[in-house]
Amino acid sequence: MTEFVLVAGAWLGAWAWDGVVPELRAAGHGVHALTLSGLAEKQGVQAGQQTHVQDIVGEVERLDLRDVVLVGHSYAGIPVGQAAERIGDRLAHVVFVDSNVPEDGGSFLSAWPGGRSTVEASMAANGGFWAPLTEADCHGQGLTEEQIGRLVGGATPHPGATLSEPAVLARPLGGLPATYVKCLLDGAESTDDVAELLKSEHWRLVEMDTGHWPMFSQPRELARILLRCAGAS
Repeated sequence: MTEFVLVAGAWLGAWAWDGVVPELRAAGHGVHALTLSGLAEKQGVQAGQQTHVQDIVGEVERLDLRDVVLVGHSYAGIPVGQAAERIGDRLAHVVFVDSNVPEDGGSFLSAWPGGRSTVEASMAANGGFWAPLTEADCHGQGLTEEQIGRLVGGATPHPGATLSEPAVLARPLGGLPATYVKCLLDGAESTDDVAELLKSEHWRLVEMDTGHWPMFSQPRELARILLRCAGAS
């Protein structure tokens, strides 16, 4: 039995995976959707990026999980990528869902120079937090109005320190057994760092014809991809 650990991106908590979890459990696997510190029901908890890495590692160790498929969406790919190497032989596979990937010494903001000023302005105006997304941010991403309402309605401010703190990697990320899920409505081409990692024999690419939040727009399709990743591990 595979143990899935699901981590959603900025502004979101474990609840974001509600459409995916039943499909994975119905296939007989363990599923652990995780809310990172400072978000959703954990608002008010101080958090930097390494806090989020430890959130993930700590959950795996606390539950003594084995044959783990770690899944990171969007921002969460950064802490998930670091956690993947730190859980050692507990890891079966890591899945990056339209996500950022960590670079040793780099941060979410340093990897996104075009958006850095906008995010930093939001943080300055919101007490150090990145303000939640709006309905306008979700348009063109394959979401229904109901799905947009749920996504925006559940979003909470994102702790800014997690975006500026640098990642720490002991080994090249390309050595991990990994799948990158590219959501085509969010841009047909992978970023340069992801394209480089996909040259590794350990990485493979899967494309989804949907937007940046497939756990809302195509949860069953995403679940099927994750199940195939478990089979490949």
